[in-house]
Amino acid sequence: MMILITGANGQLGRAIQNECVGRGIRILPTDFFPEGNRKPNGLTHLDISNFVELKQFLHRNPCDMIINCAAYNEVDKAERDTETAFLVNGFGPKNLAIMANQMQIPLAHFSTDYVFDGKKGSPYEVWDKPNPLSKYAESKLYGEDLIHRFTNKYYIIRLSWVFGDGRTNFVKKVLEWSRDKEELKIVEDQVSCPSYTVDLAGAVLDLIAAGEYGTYHLSNTEYCSRYEWAAYILKQTGWKGKLIPVSSAEFLTVAKRPAFSALSDSAARRVLRYSLPNWKDATLRFLKRYSEYGNHIHK
Repeated sequence: MMILITGANGQLGRAIQNECVGRGIRILPTDFFPEGNRKPNGLTHLDISNFVELKQFLHRNPCDMIINCAAYNEVDKAERDTETAFLVNGFGPKNLAIMANQMQIPLAHFSTDYVFDGKKGSPYEVWDKPNPLSKYAESKLYGEDLIHRFTNKYYIIRLSWVFGDGRTNFVKKVLEWSRDKEELKIVEDQVSCPSYTVDLAGAVLDLIAAGEYGTYHLSNTEYCSRYEWAAYILKQTGWKGKLIPVSSAEFLTVAKRPAFSALSDSAARRVLRYSLPNWKDATLRFLKRYSEYGNHIHK
């Protein structure tokens, strides 16, 4: 089996690469690299928003499945750079869906908890009606809709508060902020489920192996506020400063975020027969891995 991984240089893409290699699955890892940018070893350039380029690439490199980790994730920037957000999060997945349908191969694609407005007050099920609050969320939902239209063999997997090796994430930001500050303010009125890429990658491949197409929610179990998550992170690192809970109104952002966007894994659990570990367990494992690679921890 050969799997094409797009967006392979991101947090989730790296974890899925590692999980595939560990399972003996052959992969073709790709990502978008603007002209002149250096490509990491082993990665091939691919612009999924360019249909001609994608079609030619797949004709040269046939595969048995596509896992799309490519995404435009800059939530606030998407409010003014809407065209790019929709190009990457909407038309890119559309192109992949068209090609997957032509080749009669499955497509796995990742969406977000932000497609919901946060007003439900309990974890969102896959059948709950989306109501995006931002251009970023609209672009992700548009990508979902286009996949529905252009292929039947799909796994749309919504994720929340993703963290792992690679680019910046909330855990890394909290560690960074705490290094030179004795006081931190973190919002307490945004609640969701942290999701560790290592855990997600294994579950994603297990879902694919089960062969039941559809939409799923995946995250580490239990939910928390940003403040609760930060408090747990800093407790593990031995930070001696003061953590202050504040409302989102104190941090004005360009894009609106849902107040409560925790995801229920009931659909995925039915197929997998298991749930992912809770978010505290996942965060602790990441912190241990992070410190082992020489990154500063307060202890």
